[in-house]
Amino acid sequence: MARQRKKKGRPVSGWLVLDKPLELGSTQAVSKVRWLFGAQKAGHAGTLDPLATGILPIALGEATKTVPYVVDGTKAYRFSVSWGAQTTTDDLEGDVIDTSADRPDSAMIEALLPRFVGTISQTPPQFSAVKVDGERAYALARQGEAAAVTARDVEIDALTIVAHDGDITTFKVECGKGTYVRALARDMGHALGCFGHVSALRRTFVEPFDEDDAMTLAELEAAVEAAGEDETARHGALDAFLLDTGQAMDGFPRVDLGDEQAHRIRLGNPAILRGRDAPVAEEDACAFHRGRLVAIGEIAQGAFRPRRVFRL
Repeated sequence: MARQRKKKGRPVSGWLVLDKPLELGSTQAVSKVRWLFGAQKAGHAGTLDPLATGILPIALGEATKTVPYVVDGTKAYRFSVSWGAQTTTDDLEGDVIDTSADRPDSAMIEALLPRFVGTISQTPPQFSAVKVDGERAYALARQGEAAAVTARDVEIDALTIVAHDGDITTFKVECGKGTYVRALARDMGHALGCFGHVSALRRTFVEPFDEDDAMTLAELEAAVEAAGEDETARHGALDAFLLDTGQAMDGFPRVDLGDEQAHRIRLGNPAILRGRDAPVAEEDACAFHRGRLVAIGEIAQGAFRPRRVFRL
């Protein structure tokens, strides 16, 4: 019988909401956090471009099981569009491919915004992580190939002007999964007849996490330094920054279990839900025991049926 390989790292679980700095890639950020925490497993809930800053929720250990639910949540961004030029990447990183001497005034922009709210069709940028025939679009673009990126529907819940000075307009947007802010800037520039690209981008919210939850790499590194050479002290200082795994599921239907119900669910079995106020049917619901997330699953026919069980 083959011996099971021991996993590297410690089995720490929870969410670290990182305030990602400029010019650091999302994958690099996850690697850095995983190394600092000495975690066995880590993943993030939604890529941020290197030229973007802000909320990058990073899941450690068992919290990685909740990543798909956070990825599907609402996002919010504050971004600036520089008018008069379109670039290959739709941001500052790319080469300029079209220019215009025209500049929109605030009234023109305000009149345009309703066209970009609701369900809209959006074509992701050529330099994006969407897959085309099994390859990332950005990989093809870097090889000089024009990827046939397909338009898809995205949800824009709100889009408002924060400031306008003629050459640059700053916006706030609330949007759903899969929205590219760079594509939004590009398309508004085309609609206004003056071209445009993102010159600053900050993510301020990834449901249910906001900027109040966020920590910087500098804060994490300072905590490690203050803890000294003792590994247990360092890990304890870092773990204080973690949010509980269950916080990722805020807003989902919740049931609180007794000891016997929790035992059954931890074994992967359904548990009968008793009581007059027990929910009857929910496609996605969370089961908690003594304040800790036990499972995510379905409520049907008076029972909770687990799909993902948490070993916390």
